[in-house]
Amino acid sequence: MTTLQHTTAPAVPEQALWAAAQVLLLALIGGLVGIGPVGWFTGFAYAIGTFVLVSHALRRAGTALGPADRVTLARGTLIGVVTALVAERTEQTALLVALAAIALALDCVDGQVARRTGTSSPFGARFDMEVDAFLILVLSAHVAFELGPWVLVIGAARYLFVAASWGLSWLRGALPHSLARKAVAAAQGVILVAATAEVIPFTAVLVGLALVTLLWSFGRDIAWLWRHAPVSVEGSRHV
Repeated sequence: MTTLQHTTAPAVPEQALWAAAQVLLLALIGGLVGIGPVGWFTGFAYAIGTFVLVSHALRRAGTALGPADRVTLARGTLIGVVTALVAERTEQTALLVALAAIALALDCVDGQVARRTGTSSPFGARFDMEVDAFLILVLSAHVAFELGPWVLVIGAARYLFVAASWGLSWLRGALPHSLARKAVAAAQGVILVAATAEVIPFTAVLVGLALVTLLWSFGRDIAWLWRHAPVSVEGSRHV
């Protein structure tokens, strides 16, 4: 999902409204099913963190929220509740699955909105990717409670890649478009939601296959970046 905004007005007031909406949604869910101190702290920290990070990114980009970004923020609001429920080790599995599934489904909507409105920008693409990555991380943490800590590799893979790129500049190169990469990424969320719902047989095997395909995808991209990395005069890649 990418967005191109038509104004450079500060987005902080709207960001504050979204943060308030996050807290109100937490209060609503808490009133219905109960959320303890851990869940409340996690959800509140998520709301504040989202407000600060997105506002900072908008200021750096010199832009404001567009229509597709608001869809992504709506997804992020749902993910904030999912995060609180996972932190709380909730037994409300149906609610957790429903919220996560809606957040995944809306991933198709924000991209459509961006394309139909002709509003595209690097900020929107990065925002969408970060929201996706965080949902996968949270879901992998939840499934790891049942299947073991190895599932966390699914959620941590992207963050480990980013951390490695801080020291290896060639990992920051632009990758070519890949339907396979998108399909593998989408499959992670679907399989983790299904594993959370406990509606699929051989859950550990399917989650394991999801991890294998994810590692294959990252390995393929890393190999491509290595082959196409800038080469210095001495013939070595920049790091």
